[in-house]
Amino acid sequence: MRNLPRSLTIAVVICATISFAWSKKKKEEAPVLHPVGFSLRNFGAPTDYDWRGSSEHVLSGVVWYPAESSSEEKDQYIGPPDAPLFCAGRATKDAILGPSFGKYPLVALSHGTGGSAMQMAWLGTYLAARGYIAVAVNHPGNNALTGYTAQGFVEGWERAKDISTAITDMLNDPRFGERIDIGRIGAAGFSYGGYTMMELAGATTDFSRLLAWCDEVKNACNPPEMPDLMQKFQAIRQQADMRDAIQHSGDSYRDSRIRAVFAIAPAVARAFTPESLQEIPIPVEIVAGASDQIAPPAENAEYFARNITGAQLTILNDGVSHYTFLDVCTVAGKKQLPQFCVDNPGVDRQTIHTEVGQMSADFFDRELAPIKPSKKKH
Repeated sequence: MRNLPRSLTIAVVICATISFAWSKKKKEEAPVLHPVGFSLRNFGAPTDYDWRGSSEHVLSGVVWYPAESSSEEKDQYIGPPDAPLFCAGRATKDAILGPSFGKYPLVALSHGTGGSAMQMAWLGTYLAARGYIAVAVNHPGNNALTGYTAQGFVEGWERAKDISTAITDMLNDPRFGERIDIGRIGAAGFSYGGYTMMELAGATTDFSRLLAWCDEVKNACNPPEMPDLMQKFQAIRQQADMRDAIQHSGDSYRDSRIRAVFAIAPAVARAFTPESLQEIPIPVEIVAGASDQIAPPAENAEYFARNITGAQLTILNDGVSHYTFLDVCTVAGKKQLPQFCVDNPGVDRQTIHTEVGQMSADFFDRELAPIKPSKKKH
């Protein structure tokens, strides 16, 4: 996301619009909610990791989780302390992980082009309050925290490796590892993160197909965050590291530990052939806004749904657009970043977040349910 601050600060702020009220149809079945804890993390990456041109060789992110009942949640935000731009839910920093009768399921989160791990706070906190551990990464070269590079925008397939690396790190973590049910892992992503979900689920990128689409549709591959992306790509295309990365663009990045994926306003659908999408073996649910001009549903969400066996698709009407799925903005955010913060008339961003958060929770409750052992015949 263009023009977001390079430094990300977590602090207390009153975000009056943030609440996790249930929609009317869910009031009678509201579950017991957990206080939410969060921790900032650096995930262990191999020494030969592809940092995509980023000067920051650190895979950082955020973990949200159910906290013990005595935890005192506070409003969190993104941006300068004196003028925060986005509300990032309610949570307690580094709270004690709450007790449970069993292990917690894990959901890995992937942000959109130029966004950040904290831009998934609205979903991470929602899931954590409902008994999930959620982990989000800052994709190298493609996040507002450490900056943008052309490689970070082009090498989308590497994003799947970021998610897999974070999952591995979480499973080996002395604090969280033993509390995660390795048989109940899912993933969710927004925009370019929706593309990432397809890679993790088993589809493979056809880079030549993607480039042909970029040539055919004007500005299709020049996102608002880097409007001269294709020009920059052509300038580095023959570099050894770029050529090597492209050679691996069609590799499979399927993570067999992931049992289900949830894609929100997914983008870059033309990177996948219908045949590749048909190979996805796990449940996929997709949601998008009818008024999305960044990743139009007809070219993206609907294309995915048509070609993924059993995929469920919901198109939200009434003016829901692409950036409705970013964190709720503060007054300062709406003034400084209207392109990311001001929704269409009649659209309440928090209401949409609650609706989509519940859709994701229902999806993962169903698809990540504990697998019952089969009964042996005697």
